Amino acid sequence: MAKPTGCVVVGYCAGLTIWSTGLIALVLLNGSARLEPHASASAPQFFKIKVVDEQTGRGVPLVELRTVHHLTYVTDNNGVVAVGAPELMHHKVYFHVFSHGYEFPADGFGYRGVTLEVRPGASATVRIKRLNIAERLYRITGAGLYADSLSVGEPIPIRQPLLNAQVLGSDSVVQAVYRGKIHWFWGDTHRLAYPLGNFHVPGATSLLPGSGGLDPEKGVDLQYFTGSDGFARPTAQMPGSGPTWIWGLTVIRDAQGTERMFAGYVKVRPPMTVYERGLAEWNDEKQCFEKVTTFDMDLPLYPDGHTFVLDEQARVYVYFATPFPLVRVEATPEALRDQKAYQAYTCLLPKSDAQHPRVDRDEQGRLRYAWRSNTPAVRQKEQADLIARGLAKPEELLVHLQDIESGKQVLTHSGSVYWNAYRRRWIMIAVQEFGTSFLGEVWYAEADAPLGPWVYARKIVTHDRYSFYNPKHHPVFDQDGGRRIYFEGTYTRAFSGNEHPTPRYDYNQIMYRLDLADSRLLLPVPVYTYRSGTKVLIGTIEQVPVTARIESLPFLACDRPAPGLVPVYVREHEGRIELERNETDAPASARPVFYVAAQRTHPAVMLPLYALRSAREGACAFHVGPLSDEEQQRMHGKLLGYVWRSPLRWAPEMYQELLRYRRIAAP
Repeated sequence: MAKPTGCVVVGYCAGLTIWSTGLIALVLLNGSARLEPHASASAPQFFKIKVVDEQTGRGVPLVELRTVHHLTYVTDNNGVVAVGAPELMHHKVYFHVFSHGYEFPADGFGYRGVTLEVRPGASATVRIKRLNIAERLYRITGAGLYADSLSVGEPIPIRQPLLNAQVLGSDSVVQAVYRGKIHWFWGDTHRLAYPLGNFHVPGATSLLPGSGGLDPEKGVDLQYFTGSDGFARPTAQMPGSGPTWIWGLTVIRDAQGTERMFAGYVKVRPPMTVYERGLAEWNDEKQCFEKVTTFDMDLPLYPDGHTFVLDEQARVYVYFATPFPLVRVEATPEALRDQKAYQAYTCLLPKSDAQHPRVDRDEQGRLRYAWRSNTPAVRQKEQADLIARGLAKPEELLVHLQDIESGKQVLTHSGSVYWNAYRRRWIMIAVQEFGTSFLGEVWYAEADAPLGPWVYARKIVTHDRYSFYNPKHHPVFDQDGGRRIYFEGTYTRAFSGNEHPTPRYDYNQIMYRLDLADSRLLLPVPVYTYRSGTKVLIGTIEQVPVTARIESLPFLACDRPAPGLVPVYVREHEGRIELERNETDAPASARPVFYVAAQRTHPAVMLPLYALRSAREGACAFHVGPLSDEEQQRMHGKLLGYVWRSPLRWAPEMYQELLRYRRIAAP
């Protein structure tokens, strides 16, 4: 039987599978893949457009190219589109160019696009300016990841470039390394054969980079858990009606040293009402999660968000970040299944709830935080409620995440927190709620400890009326000692108000890369006053001895040099502790304690820092904020530069809890 030209041809022969468009052949043999040219006299000829990042030269996925008559192409993972419309051939064609977080220059009429001469077999390269700090790399899930590249013969890095396990869309990833492989699990999943797909947690594995897995710069080869029909099967179908979702995925070791993987699960009724919570454990033989126990819906603490495991020497804990890691439980199977063993770092007293909050204060009236069981965590929305009720002042509360430029609050919705070896700090990747898009703005922040202080953040990804929710940083992919990190999120028009889903990309996972050495990510760090012996000194967390006692956080400054910053030194002079920005007056072996800005570049968040002559021995005298000419003369004020405003006035016990984390060996 003759095969029609221009159609997909699939052949099977002794374990050999061949897929062809008439231009190339994808050959799969013994589980490996390679791409080969495939000539055909009647094969369709495409015009190739490749859109590249002008900063890196790498192809940019998710760039829309739209003709004047609204024929729209979207670049694939290589940044490629294959233009084959016959009416465009042998003509000069104008393409509008658009991509979230990228910009193409406008002409005199305000149009952003390019005119190209479209010819079969020819190609053109279009350079686009990246506005995002993070670099978009590729789509991880869904169909047609490299469809256009296959049509024009571009190299393909992954084994399943068109359709993997019949999955068209995947929502919200959780991921963990378990028994030598990366395990991936998602929420609801679209399928090819019907609008309704898998609502009970599809899953997959991939090999670790360096152990057979791809360099994360290139992609991820997913091996799905599939059913007899080839579609991604459920891996966590808990009893009861409605979908099953999992969060709080974690891998721990039991008393025998055996790795075990657990997750919190929820059962959901329409529209999105959780009616059951519980704990599930992975069964290696059945390759699925099995129910361990059901949790009391009236108790406030349970596994949620993204996790990390922290050895605190006396005990090992699992922390649950949503995105602030304010809930923990001891990392044992027994504790994980005991809901009353979960603790929140909270200022609420036991038996408080959202309707009847009661805050804890010490004898001096200071707000007191502590790790407490069966007591709700206080996140940003709960903080706002306490302030509105007059139960707390903003400066007393734990979380103060704000834009580094405007000082406006960044209200987070979800994200992850992990230790970063390059920055020697805890870093957060989180999506903003009610930003310039409802759930499409991703921010980066740093803190000295998992609990904070979380103060200043920088936007790293933006979307125009599109969502990018539930982002997760993947530390297993960190490169160059943590300098380059990778994170993904769910790209979807859900909750965005956008009525036009992006073909192939909508409701799927997209990977980004962030270079923490980028100067735009230079965020100020806390500068503490602390008592060491008889002296009151000043410095960042690296300078604070573990035996010292932190007294306050008067301002934030930078911990490394950069253009526009000047160093500040601490010296002892006639028994007094003095701040000095003149390097010649500092000891030859002295290192800067921190760096201040030479100019007040962001007035909304920056204040002048003055060095004062201390009136008593053993004290470090300074002033944050404006000084009149008279005050400068009277107090011997010397302007050092500009620092970032501190919104915090914590009780001493809270600072000591942060310092406790620095005593713990870095993860």
